Amino acid sequence: MSTTASRASGSGSPRVRLRYYTAQNTPLLLTVGVLAGMVALYVVLFVLRNGRAPGGFELSTTVSSTMSSGLAAIGQTLVVLTGGIDLSVGGVVDVTNAVAAQMMVDNPASIVLVSVLALLIGAGAGLLNGLLVAYGRLQPIIVTLATLAIWQGIALLVLPSAGGAIPPTLTNLLSGTIPALFNLPCGLVVLGLLLLGWQFLRRTSFLVSLYAIGNDERAARANGTPVLRAKVGAYTLGGLFAGAAGLYFAAVNTGGDATAGNSFTLTSIAAVVVGGLSLFGGRGSAVGALAGAFILTLLINVLFVAGANPQLQDFFQGLLLILAVAASTLVRWLLQRRRQATSS
Repeated sequence: MSTTASRASGSGSPRVRLRYYTAQNTPLLLTVGVLAGMVALYVVLFVLRNGRAPGGFELSTTVSSTMSSGLAAIGQTLVVLTGGIDLSVGGVVDVTNAVAAQMMVDNPASIVLVSVLALLIGAGAGLLNGLLVAYGRLQPIIVTLATLAIWQGIALLVLPSAGGAIPPTLTNLLSGTIPALFNLPCGLVVLGLLLLGWQFLRRTSFLVSLYAIGNDERAARANGTPVLRAKVGAYTLGGLFAGAAGLYFAAVNTGGDATAGNSFTLTSIAAVVVGGLSLFGGRGSAVGALAGAFILTLLINVLFVAGANPQLQDFFQGLLLILAVAASTLVRWLLQRRRQATSS
């Protein structure tokens, strides 16, 4: 942060500080606004169709169906912040949910060990991507497209057809409710932990390095930023979150499917874009990506409640993605013009 920005944010009237905060977080605020509008539209349509407001079941279902894509979107966020992209997310989701469904049995030791194994597989897949991109100096899109095919092939070897079983204990832990807390969905607890974890991570030098690399890799290297290590770390953590997405997906669906990850790659990228992150790197946050994931889920819910043809879901998701990219480009242009006008 520059000296001028520090003064602007740390001094002056509350109105000045609010204006500075708004300018710095415009994409995120727009995303939150879209999310609020989508929630309102869903509630209105639901009431008109069913004669009652959405209840605990609808809330729990929405959260549970979003958290898998939300976890994948957080992993994608870390990679996108560096200016890269991870197309292997779907393959990692495939292999981790297949491993969990095939190997996990209903006892605490098995649940813990297989869950850790799934996370380690995801982290290992991300580490491989990071090493090839950072030290091998290969293009991220080529590397991750290749590893996507590798992991999809391994997933089909592990689980040739949909099946297996996830113990009810894990399913209830991740997608059930907490009766003592007014049947609060467990997914909301996971969401809260993710938001707290992000607030901690954003204060670390690691995340500062990712933003620096995404803004200007040469300048970051000249200023002593460990570019290679940071890139490897971003892809490794991205793979870890993709592995968590696969585990969560298996738990929610009580079984595995080695082809289910096909949609996760596009969904994770769409959530990142809708969440206000720049695909050029250096701007955005996991909070926006999570909001983007919820927007995509609510869009499907709105279409369902409105009685739209299910075949049009992909069409509307694609349309929303195009609008999000256009809005992001427009906001970036307006902010640049504002900075230029202020500096002159």
